[in-house]
Amino acid sequence: MSRHTNKDALFSYEGYRAYQPLNVYWAEQGLLVHTEFRDGNVPANYDLLRVFKEARNNLPEGMKVRLRSDAAGYAHDLLAYCDKEGVEFAVSCPVTEAFKKEVHILPPEEWKRLDAHREYAEVGYVPNELAHSKKGEPYRYVAIREVLRQPLLPGMELPFQTLECGGTPYKLRGLVSNMDWAGDELIAFAYERCGKSEEAHSILKEDLAGGKLPSGNFGENGAWWWITVLAFNLNTAMKKLALGDSFVTKRMKALRFHLIGLPGRIVEHARELIIRLVKNHPSLALLIEARRRIMRLVPSG
Repeated sequence: MSRHTNKDALFSYEGYRAYQPLNVYWAEQGLLVHTEFRDGNVPANYDLLRVFKEARNNLPEGMKVRLRSDAAGYAHDLLAYCDKEGVEFAVSCPVTEAFKKEVHILPPEEWKRLDAHREYAEVGYVPNELAHSKKGEPYRYVAIREVLRQPLLPGMELPFQTLECGGTPYKLRGLVSNMDWAGDELIAFAYERCGKSEEAHSILKEDLAGGKLPSGNFGENGAWWWITVLAFNLNTAMKKLALGDSFVTKRMKALRFHLIGLPGRIVEHARELIIRLVKNHPSLALLIEARRRIMRLVPSG
């Protein structure tokens, strides 16, 4: 969450006072199925199993679910629950010294080309604290190494883990999964999580003013955040169901221009509220078609 001047807010991991909402994003529908407004000092991986269960309960019954997450989702109870419930997952794992040791002893022929700069390999690594899967087999651990294209300076600290193999320095990342996909397909799925979820966060903070909190009170700010999330989902539903394909990717600036900020005259007549637009306004057909689509929607019951 963006920086906030509230003196009662707690310090986040970045060193300033802030709040830290946690969102669960439904990628296929572009909706938020769960959100929590948290203090800034709450770790991102706190109580994720409960959050995941509540998010699943908000989905239509019988829907197949897969989980992908960065290293914040690397919680052993969450992985065990997913495996037990038949939920496939691909989660970034911490690159520990034990993980590095296993990667370092891999023979060169184990590495497979991913692209011009990256290679991957299966790693025979099982942390002591992580149980085996329901099939009695350990989860898959995959190492992804990327050649560092700039030399390391003495004493330089990098924001990621590195490993030197055969005299070549690499950026090293790890992935854990219970899926039997080919390695390149698994890695592509895991890193596909970026993009729209980040865009959704930007829309919440900037387009819908979720990052501009109105109060110094935690509860009031939490309510403001929930209103922002409701507005986000309603806007997503409106674009898909009422405005059509051409508006699905448009953000609030375009909606304000084409739909919200239109000049018109409000008229009350016969207990009806009427908005009159300028004759032949280009948005008139859009509004009429949107209302027709809304009227055709089948009630959910």
